[in-house]
Amino acid sequence: MSYHIDFSIATSRQIEEALCLRVKDIRLAKNISQLNLAKLAGVSRATIERLENGSGVSLNTFIRVLMALDVQNGLTVALPDMSIRPVERVKLVGKERKRSFPKRKKEKKEEWTWGNQKEDK
Repeated sequence: MSYHIDFSIATSRQIEEALCLRVKDIRLAKNISQLNLAKLAGVSRATIERLENGSGVSLNTFIRVLMALDVQNGLTVALPDMSIRPVERVKLVGKERKRSFPKRKKEKKEEWTWGNQKEDK
């Protein structure tokens, strides 16, 4: 009972629903009842039901449910480590990125020449 979705064009709501349905599929594949999963995750059965219906739960609750299902390692695939490889790190000693900056737009500057100025009246 998979829910296939193109994450590149989906809305945040569609992605939330797809992830929640995948959690439900995992629970059913592992033959765990909603009540048992709720106990393992330390939440109520109603919370598990809300999650599986895609009605929204906190990120903390979502992670606790993933841990109870023993699938939290899948988060490393969803959120890959963006650190630089060791060889690149040696090349960039002391130049590691500490913060992000917005890209600056290049402004076209008009070159000033005599007679190009506007006259004040």
